[in-house]
Amino acid sequence: MTALIFGAGGQDGHYLAEACTREGIHPVTVSRNAGDVLCDVGDTSLVTALVRQHRPDYVFHLAARSTTRHDALFEHHATIAGGTLNILEAVRAHSPHARVFIAGSGVQFANDGSPIAEGAPFAATSPYAVARIQSVYAARYFRALGVNTYIGYLFHHESPRRSPSHVSMMIALAARRIAAGSAEVLTIGDAAVEKEWTFAGDVADAMLTLVRQGDVSEAVIGSGAAYSIAQWLDACFRLAGLTWSDYVRAREGFTPEYARLVSDPRTINKLGWRPKVDFTALAAMMMREP
Repeated sequence: MTALIFGAGGQDGHYLAEACTREGIHPVTVSRNAGDVLCDVGDTSLVTALVRQHRPDYVFHLAARSTTRHDALFEHHATIAGGTLNILEAVRAHSPHARVFIAGSGVQFANDGSPIAEGAPFAATSPYAVARIQSVYAARYFRALGVNTYIGYLFHHESPRRSPSHVSMMIALAARRIAAGSAEVLTIGDAAVEKEWTFAGDVADAMLTLVRQGDVSEAVIGSGAAYSIAQWLDACFRLAGLTWSDYVRAREGFTPEYARLVSDPRTINKLGWRPKVDFTALAAMMMREP
């Protein structure tokens, strides 16, 4: 069995490739700058050629840049929405037996702070959310044409493979540097913001769980447990033997996108998936030297 993984250069693609290998599925990793194949998922002819060549059993669309800023409008349209259409049409034409996973996001839903399930209404609050919403409707359309499409709405998740620009890794790296003698002061946004801190390797396992069954087409993927950024600061700095409030300052004028973003993962839980790595273990994992 073969899986094409688009967006394999990110943390999700890395752990998904590992999960596929463990399950006896050969991963073909695809990315603009890494992996077995260099390919932009927004390039229709290249995506079609890959699907025609490999005739995969599974296709995963994980490619996206992790930003909601307006200046990424056209990139999100090409990569997320356009990439979804390219993959689904190629599968329909050349590998109709394949099961296709399209990554969604918790930020594409209306959010009042309550736990969010897959049936919650969408909210086009950013170019990123718009592209994700477009992808969902494309997937539903192709599902009506007979393509086996699945959507996993991914909530905030982390791993040691996160880039230093993400708040989780930024905090972990700063705590390690300060413990080693750095005199820096870390500036962050609103430490009261609550989100999930699921391990990306567990999320990859959930993707496989979803596409390998036939009863559920769309599911929220998350731990359902929210922690504040302040709690993440405390966990990381405590592991470094420090008190975070001595080294962290709030960024003036910062306005967060939301106060709380948390999932209601009961659907994916009913399929047999639950995260294995908890909040404390994830902090310890990310605080270890690479």
